[in-house]
Amino acid sequence: MKLVGEGKVEELDVYGVKDLSERVIKELKKVVVGKVDIIRHLLIGLYSNGHILLEGVPGVAKTFIANNFAKTLGCTFKRIQFTPDLLPSDIIGTHIFDQKEGVFKFRKGPIFANIILADEINRAPPKTQSALLESMQERQVTVEGATFKLPEPFLVVATQNPIEFEGTYPLPEAQVDRFYFKLDVNYPTLEEEIEVIRRKSNPVDIEVETISSPEEIVHVQKIVRNVYTSEEIMQYIAEIVNKTRTDPNILLGASPRASIVLLNGAKAIAAMNGRDYVIPDDVKQILYPTLNHRLIIKPEAELEGVTVEEIIKKIIEEVPAPS
Repeated sequence: MKLVGEGKVEELDVYGVKDLSERVIKELKKVVVGKVDIIRHLLIGLYSNGHILLEGVPGVAKTFIANNFAKTLGCTFKRIQFTPDLLPSDIIGTHIFDQKEGVFKFRKGPIFANIILADEINRAPPKTQSALLESMQERQVTVEGATFKLPEPFLVVATQNPIEFEGTYPLPEAQVDRFYFKLDVNYPTLEEEIEVIRRKSNPVDIEVETISSPEEIVHVQKIVRNVYTSEEIMQYIAEIVNKTRTDPNILLGASPRASIVLLNGAKAIAAMNGRDYVIPDDVKQILYPTLNHRLIIKPEAELEGVTVEEIIKKIIEEVPAPS
């Protein structure tokens, strides 16, 4: 695999994945204050071929992180601002008549990039939101019967504001389920905010360096897919997901897609830690971001103050992890 800035070919292994991940995080820390956990989950989603939903109030660096994340990895980046008047063709593209050649040509939309930031995705109407469904699941778009493959790797990072509901359209369950993780982007700590102010007070032009390439990321994805998962780990994942369907406080449990997400995400974590096999802790690390947007609590349980986090903690305690 050709490495950025070098004219040689080198095959990566799980140790190479660990080294790459550490270098990406180190590089992003030059410009991003805190948010290391968010960056790690973005890497997990990218390595396991999933998509991420970021939820947080305006001004907590969601767009900034996604943009610099793409730059560091050498991937193309497009930001789509979702608005009530946004049309599906504004996302996937449309056919334009070429007067010189006298034929219709397809003009690609912003969806044709490695990393897409779907900013404030819940501000667009359902028809426009659904334009992302095929691209997120199939890695392709279909326009007037013609199918166009999207570039590899392909990652959708969507954002939404959890507070402001006026003029928004809640994401349909089918689309919410297609996001691997829902991550809460919280306010910075006092120390982190002081550092942000300090950097803005004495601005220095710091640019992240490109330390990877789309080809290398695709190779990393192949390595992650080949990480070994024992039968005991697979059973552990299945028991956890099945437990969400029998919990008395849950109205709607997790689908089999959640099991697949836990499997693929755990493989990515193992590779990022330099291991070629999955352990129970890898699964536990991504339980909350995997399940928090897939579980619907019964109204009476919500009134009693039951939270998804409490339910997930109880499931971890009740389902024995394989030794």
